Amino acid sequence: MPQQEIILPGVANARELGGYVIGEKHIRKGLLMRSGKLTDATPEALNSLQEKYRVQTVVDLRMTVERNMHPEPEVPGAENLHLPLMEMDEFKAIGPELLQEYADGNRESLALFNAAYKIGMFDEQLYSRALLPEYGKKAWKGFFRALLALEEDRALLWHCVDGKDRAGCAAMLLLFALGADRETVLRDYMLTNEFIPPREFGVKGMLLFLWPKAKVKALRFATGTVFERYMNSAIDTLNREYGSVTEYLRQEIGVDAAEREALRARFLE
Repeated sequence: MPQQEIILPGVANARELGGYVIGEKHIRKGLLMRSGKLTDATPEALNSLQEKYRVQTVVDLRMTVERNMHPEPEVPGAENLHLPLMEMDEFKAIGPELLQEYADGNRESLALFNAAYKIGMFDEQLYSRALLPEYGKKAWKGFFRALLALEEDRALLWHCVDGKDRAGCAAMLLLFALGADRETVLRDYMLTNEFIPPREFGVKGMLLFLWPKAKVKALRFATGTVFERYMNSAIDTLNREYGSVTEYLRQEIGVDAAEREALRARFLE
């Protein structure tokens, strides 16, 4: 595994930003961590978050229904912030019965995937829907406030369900705030493909063979694979709408040059 791996038994896609080179400096190890949900974290993992990493804040980016379905375990000594980037109400077009399937935990439902694909949920604007609406901006403001409020040598862990999409957007914004280049952002994003195996929908290969290539790729994305084009689209959208990701952070999230410098002073060495 890459140097970004952190060992948290029971937690998928657990890694850190520490070690990435930014200019003449690099991100300090053990302070900025991202992962999938903590529901199945073992006592060893929770103890590690407390004693080894000294986690001060856990940021949960999941929807309320996801959080209720898979409750968050307590990380001793850490504050838990629930900052949902979206809620189920935003997906009414899928239909109440399929939404209930999702709420009941049936994420491997082929019918649910087909309905989501039909309304364009897996198009390249997916991440923009977590960045541009006011609901998402409110969550990002809370995320950066938590980062700026960290005590010296205390860590922050953020997560969603699989640790790839919403957690990936958080990593993208933070890396750009710290001064990282696009190559580093994309490298971090694509590490998901090394950390988590895709889920299976139980669709036989012959059926997939009959599907359009775009739909097969969307299914791969839904089952755990990431593709550069999704994150590139989000970055390009912010560049087009605001001039740069850092301008988006300044105008919409309130993270200006002084806050970015404070983040760099805290997390770079």
